[in-house]
Amino acid sequence: MTQKNETLAGEASLVDAGRRSLLRAAGSVALSAPLLALGGNAWAQGKSALTPLTFAWSQVSFCLTPVAVAKETGIFEQNGLDVTLINYSGSNDQLLESLATGKADAAVGMIHRWLKPLESGFDVKIVAGTHGGCVRLIAYKPTGITKLEQLRGKSIGVPDLAQPAKHFFSILLKKHGIDPERDVTWKAYQGDLLGLAAEKGEIQAIAYSDPVLFRIERDSKAGFVHLASNTEPPYHDKVCCVVGAGGRLVKSNRPAVAALAKSLVDAYEWTNAHQKEGARIFKKYAANLTEDDLLHLYKQLTMHVHPIHTSLRDQIEFYAKDFRDIGVLKPSTDPRKFADHVFADVF
Repeated sequence: MTQKNETLAGEASLVDAGRRSLLRAAGSVALSAPLLALGGNAWAQGKSALTPLTFAWSQVSFCLTPVAVAKETGIFEQNGLDVTLINYSGSNDQLLESLATGKADAAVGMIHRWLKPLESGFDVKIVAGTHGGCVRLIAYKPTGITKLEQLRGKSIGVPDLAQPAKHFFSILLKKHGIDPERDVTWKAYQGDLLGLAAEKGEIQAIAYSDPVLFRIERDSKAGFVHLASNTEPPYHDKVCCVVGAGGRLVKSNRPAVAALAKSLVDAYEWTNAHQKEGARIFKKYAANLTEDDLLHLYKQLTMHVHPIHTSLRDQIEFYAKDFRDIGVLKPSTDPRKFADHVFADVF
């Protein structure tokens, strides 16, 4: 990871000292007994006893609100960790390389972006899921399109042709009898220009994520129609974003990786139960969104979906099959062996 793509995030206080104390107390109440057992003693002994880790995230992604929550409420510390947050804006290949080479210890990202690079051999292990619900598909209302089957012969706008939404909805279209490469046309536009492209008739639908879709829908005079998202069957209980750690770190300090993963799982549970407080914490990073906007967007997420153990391994295999079916993974890739290789049960 280059210095150009790194900025320390989350170090400044998001609330005053009084609120920080309240948040830390609330975070402590939210922790489960096993979670406290991992790091409670180290936290009580002071920061010098904490294990330092660097964690890469995208601080503009509202779905990662619980990462900021874990930092601010002291969940990381109560789990025995001194976590430095790194705002990462480089490519996924660069991110995974930084984990594989130890330039960063762990990171969070979309499983739809990670599986193909991991197939190439990066020494990175997926250790936990965090949530689901990051991609949606909407149709421009004047087109009259109200269901997936009507997209045959139409154009779908995406921000880039390797975008997770393209991969996911290619899978979904195929399951509805539509060839994602022959029966529809994918067109790439810069995020906020997707709405304009729909108004001009260049595309009939948009596959992307919030908050861009939220802004497009809000600013559109003609409106859009919801077609699908990755929170609907058979994906309603599937993870979207996952936590990965460098293979060497998993081998050398498995308890620290487990503490990190459990911290994030607990932070998602806390945020799901305290969404208003989560929105206040994350507002610092969401310059163009109000707290009410964030609360609306949280409804798109399944923050209670964060698989670990064999459940996560099985979901990796599930996605690997899907990705192989649409040609993202090689035809020769065995989904079961692939899942066994990239998954690590650190608990």
